[in-house]
Amino acid sequence: MITDPHSVLRDQVLNQVLQGVGDTDPALRKAVAEGSGIPADLQELVDKIHRHAYKVTDEDMARLQAKYGDDKMFEIVVSAALGAARQRLVVGLAALDAA
Repeated sequence: MITDPHSVLRDQVLNQVLQGVGDTDPALRKAVAEGSGIPADLQELVDKIHRHAYKVTDEDMARLQAKYGDDKMFEIVVSAALGAARQRLVVGLAALDAA
């Protein structure tokens, strides 16, 4: 079994981002990180971040900026990015274990 020497620190960062004090509800940040149970207006952006982050455009952000504002958008994007990264890491470690 492959062990991740950074798992404790990584999980602390993820937990702080998802459950710490913020402008968005922790339940929303968790949903965005997991990529499910997301409000319809955020679904497209979160899907892009999870699947093809390089395809996120200024227009994607501007479309939601009026409703969510800078601080909430920052928290949403960071939560989605960290959640997607964690999912990829888990899959990668599982693949190494299987090899």
